Amino acid sequence: MANTAQARKRARQAEVARLHNGAQRSEFRTAVKKVLKAIAAGDKAAAAAVYQESVSTIDSLADKKIYHKNKAARHKSRLSAAIKAMAAA
Repeated sequence: MANTAQARKRARQAEVARLHNGAQRSEFRTAVKKVLKAIAAGDKAAAAAVYQESVSTIDSLADKKIYHKNKAARHKSRLSAAIKAMAAA
């Protein structure tokens, strides 16, 4: 337990940041799942539209350093490849 006023304040701040970052991470996962659901539905145009919305969310969280930029790029790349593969299937 924090013993000084400074440590107590930092503990409060850390808790607020933890809750905020958790909500942001949830938003990231939801964006990815929306695209995967659209891909599973089989409508390429709809999947591409949802992908475009999700990209802005993913990039925003990478800019805020909630997720590493490489992780964001990896997810975007895999989702994009899955959408492009829909035409071949």
